Amino acid sequence: MDAFYASVELLRYPELKGQPVVIGGGRRHQPQVQPDGTRRFARLADYKGRGVITTATYPARDLGVHSGMGLMKAAVRAPDAVLLPTDFERYREYSRRFKAAVAEVAPRIEDRGIDEIYIDLTDVPGAQDAVGHDPFGGVRAVAQEIRNNVKRATGLTCSIGVTPNKLMSKIASELDKPDGLTLLTQDDLAVRLWPLPVRRINGIGPKAGAKLEDIGVRTIGQLAACEAALLIGHFGRSYARWLADAANGRDDRPLATSGEPVSMSRETTFDRDLSAHHDRAELGAILDELVGHLAHDLQRKGYLGKTVGIKLRFDDFRTVTRDLTLAEPTAEADAIRHAAGQCLKRVDFSRRIRLLGVRMASLRHAGR
Repeated sequence: MDAFYASVELLRYPELKGQPVVIGGGRRHQPQVQPDGTRRFARLADYKGRGVITTATYPARDLGVHSGMGLMKAAVRAPDAVLLPTDFERYREYSRRFKAAVAEVAPRIEDRGIDEIYIDLTDVPGAQDAVGHDPFGGVRAVAQEIRNNVKRATGLTCSIGVTPNKLMSKIASELDKPDGLTLLTQDDLAVRLWPLPVRRINGIGPKAGAKLEDIGVRTIGQLAACEAALLIGHFGRSYARWLADAANGRDDRPLATSGEPVSMSRETTFDRDLSAHHDRAELGAILDELVGHLAHDLQRKGYLGKTVGIKLRFDDFRTVTRDLTLAEPTAEADAIRHAAGQCLKRVDFSRRIRLLGVRMASLRHAGR
């Protein structure tokens, strides 16, 4: 789905269409109805707190703000952007609608969260047919039917990538957003995918991306051309093989039509060991950032969790974990941060810290 939460909000506030809008505020950021019937909206410039952006409209993204960014940081880049509170019940309802609309055409679906799915079109009637001189005319028509169904059911647009496998489809679905339909075969790999940055491959994170840049690999095409020995030397045999396969568009994973994750986590290893006493402010800021990213991951994938855990590794490489089970499941950063703070109170900080992590377990799908 295209800028899903923001697009759902624009259905409710059509006067904001075309404006930079950020979703991630709290109840105090509800629009206020004025005596003349117009609405007064909160602005990012007035925000104070630790929240992070859940999503943003495309005009807001053009100003350099994006999902997972702290709202205070975003306010520096886009002070006049409208700030709206999250309304997860409404988003879950629209999520159910769009998935039901897709299932009417293509019932084999892998659920990837509240706003993203994989679909297997192999056995959908007509998908393998040629139309005129277009050998892929049938699958284009099926994909367009899915987009039309979603639009009728929700009033929202979606972007679809149609390719031979999940890895390529993930990338292709982002190429022509918003409201895009992108069909790629292996023959399109060199033209459409190889010029892209390596980070566009789902599974290459910041650390692997930085490592690749260190050896002069910035694009997917450069990665595809890499000698196996070079990749093995820097990443090990297993991950090197996966990198080579991904860069060459190879992915044989089937759709996972059942199964749920049991936990999600975020952690970081520090450049230098930190003291809980002398580096308290720095540690607090790092924990806030980890919690913000974890909350965004949960919300992005449509999960709530009930058990918050923290992980610490000290300078003697001893690892300590603590957890706390909440009364109600949540995906809110403030609730996770408070619980993480409670966990930290039960830790002996006599040694310096080299790693900090936060985890959410006992997950359930937010729509259930």
